[in-house]
Amino acid sequence: MQPVSSLTGSCLGQKGGRCERIARIDLLMNEHIAGSQELSAQALKLTAISGVGLRTAALLLAQMPELGQLNRREVAALVGVAPFNRDSGKLRGKRTIFGGRRHVHHGLYMAALVAARHNPILRAFYQRLRAAGKPAKLALTATMRKLLIVLNSAVKSDPIYA
Repeated sequence: MQPVSSLTGSCLGQKGGRCERIARIDLLMNEHIAGSQELSAQALKLTAISGVGLRTAALLLAQMPELGQLNRREVAALVGVAPFNRDSGKLRGKRTIFGGRRHVHHGLYMAALVAARHNPILRAFYQRLRAAGKPAKLALTATMRKLLIVLNSAVKSDPIYA
């Protein structure tokens, strides 16, 4: 868990005490997670995966209490990263994502962006999709879905993922 004093140095130049409010919220999140043995164990499992920080873990724990209780298809649909088809009769439409929990989707996007660069497994997955000619957004969305499935599995089982 990152101390508040290290956060204030990164907020230089912001107006209106915004940095202090962010640091205060981070401190409250850290205290709340540290106060619960179950939440701290789940946060430890989530942050063990490269690309997921304490803020993303706190977001997932707060906005998705179902994490670890659903299967991979259900959790992907709940967040809004599951591909749905747009077929009608003989018409084969594009597969698109929609719906889901917007705040979790945005937080997971940033985590997937970091994971696509620093997590060796997800980096190889992302690069394989890009080499196959997939657009960058599609590859990143697929990486988001894969990251979410790994996070769901990490919370579900006992071992700590690396």
